[in-house]
Amino acid sequence: MDAVVRAWVDGWVVSRGAAPPVEEPWGCTIDMGMAQHVTRHVFGTTNDEVEEAAVRKVAGAVTGAGTWLKVFAAPSTVTPWLGEGWWVDPEPGYLMSVRLRSHEAPAAVPDGYRLRTWSRGGVTRVMVAAPDGSLAARGQIAPTGATAVVDQIETSPDHRRRGLGTLVMRTLTHTALDQGAEVGVLGGTPDGRALYESLGWGVVAPLTSARFTGVREP
Repeated sequence: MDAVVRAWVDGWVVSRGAAPPVEEPWGCTIDMGMAQHVTRHVFGTTNDEVEEAAVRKVAGAVTGAGTWLKVFAAPSTVTPWLGEGWWVDPEPGYLMSVRLRSHEAPAAVPDGYRLRTWSRGGVTRVMVAAPDGSLAARGQIAPTGATAVVDQIETSPDHRRRGLGTLVMRTLTHTALDQGAEVGVLGGTPDGRALYESLGWGVVAPLTSARFTGVREP
């Protein structure tokens, strides 16, 4: 399995409280146990190394709704391989990584906002509360040795362009560095990509997310 994919899987299951990944010849399977996200199959290769035959075989064997595929190739490439019954997220994702840097100073908390950080079960969470007490921004990170997976970064629409995303990311980075992590990994969206790239993150591969929605035609 590609090293960055492996790091993402290992940190993601800790971040989300998922079952330990089960290794497969083509990648791994992760059980989530939720109605709309029962299980996910994560393919272990990226870009041109992704094998069409493997994706077709795994997708073709799925019969239960709520199973997800995570494939590190562009949606335009992956979608024709899936067949009937699959919904493909029209918003492309990105597998991204960065060498964590200890010399960066933590970002300042804007006047009136409140920053809270806490750790539990191997996951550190950051919350930024707005002056009125509502949620302004959040995120979490799961260090797993030399790597750490950043997850669920969110800034509320009314509080964007105020540096809160940078505040959350730098706070999480310092937490991971304190725990010995050297490299950060995440699965990002187009909206988040600009923030991450401004902080030095680079795209390793595109990410296609697909969910099986129902029974195929006989």
